[in-house]
Amino acid sequence: MSNLHDLPQPEAVVAEDLEDDARRRQLAKRKKLFAAFGGALAVLAGGYVAYDHFFASRYVSTDNAYTAAETAQVTPAVSGIVRAVRVTDTQSVKRGDVLVVLDDTDARLALEQAEAELGRAVRRVRGYVANDDSLAAQVAARESEQQRAAAQIASSEADFERARIDLSRREALASSGSVSGDEVTKARNAFETARASLAAARAGATQSHSNRLAAIGQREANAVLIQGAGVDDNPEVALARARRDQARVNLERTVVRAPVDGIVVKRSVQLGQQVQAGAALLAVVPVHDMHVDANFKEVQLAQVRIGQPVTVHSDLYGRSVTYHGTVAGLSGGSGSAFATIPAQNATGNWIKVVQRVPVRIALDAAELAKRPLEVGLSMTATIDTRAPRT
Repeated sequence: MSNLHDLPQPEAVVAEDLEDDARRRQLAKRKKLFAAFGGALAVLAGGYVAYDHFFASRYVSTDNAYTAAETAQVTPAVSGIVRAVRVTDTQSVKRGDVLVVLDDTDARLALEQAEAELGRAVRRVRGYVANDDSLAAQVAARESEQQRAAAQIASSEADFERARIDLSRREALASSGSVSGDEVTKARNAFETARASLAAARAGATQSHSNRLAAIGQREANAVLIQGAGVDDNPEVALARARRDQARVNLERTVVRAPVDGIVVKRSVQLGQQVQAGAALLAVVPVHDMHVDANFKEVQLAQVRIGQPVTVHSDLYGRSVTYHGTVAGLSGGSGSAFATIPAQNATGNWIKVVQRVPVRIALDAAELAKRPLEVGLSMTATIDTRAPRT
């Protein structure tokens, strides 16, 4: 007969069944949690892929960006002593406003001298024109003298021939005693005189010819000075006028004006200072023509193109103020390539460093006028690489 204590008790059986049932429910619940967690992970992964493909991948952003402007350096074109300084640092100026005035005494004297030289050149050229008529008259007179000399030669030749024939006849008659020796002597003297007169006439003709050539040469030399030009466009007058105009420009340059609209910065000029041409006096920052130089990593530039829209935020105004701009250009090299001491990657131990390339961003002028910026402010720039170019 078996022991009754070895048989399972009804309470133990019920407890064991309840424990098994709880274990099965817990396992089913765990499977559901794992399934929900896996589904959530799948949804998150899909959402991230969709976000990265349709939204995040189209934007590239950097906070390594700063405002910049084409600062205008103000330098004098002439040397002089500073007589007045009309501006101070941080002052707003318009293009054409007077910034610095130099002493103009030397420039005024130079202008007066140049005007006198111009007047003298005009009178000198007018003298060339008047002299041409005088030289033409001299040429005509020398031609008349040459013609008179030719006539004198003809007359002297006739006298010489007559004296020669007369001498020959008397010498022939002297042998027969028909002519006295005194007559022969007179005939010989007349012959020598006629020959001398002929030689003098020929020399006079040569001199008249030379005088005519000299007169023609003088007229031609004078004609070169006035040929092909009137008084106003004569080279001498034009040169004197150019020097007068240069002197006038130098006088105007004693007043130094603002080249652009902007803010005065780095003023170093002082009253009474002797300044040289080209010396930096001050600078004008065109704050209404500001741009942003954003230094993007090279791995961010694959889809960046000129004309793409950009949103920019300034640390000065915070995220509440948004500037809009466009990509105006990309630098021709990375920032390190144009550094004062560029990196020598071909020497020593080399460590690859991601390079940054400056990207110029043009800002909207109306937004700049509403919210002005200064040079060197920190900015955050975001480029939409898939938006249509503006």
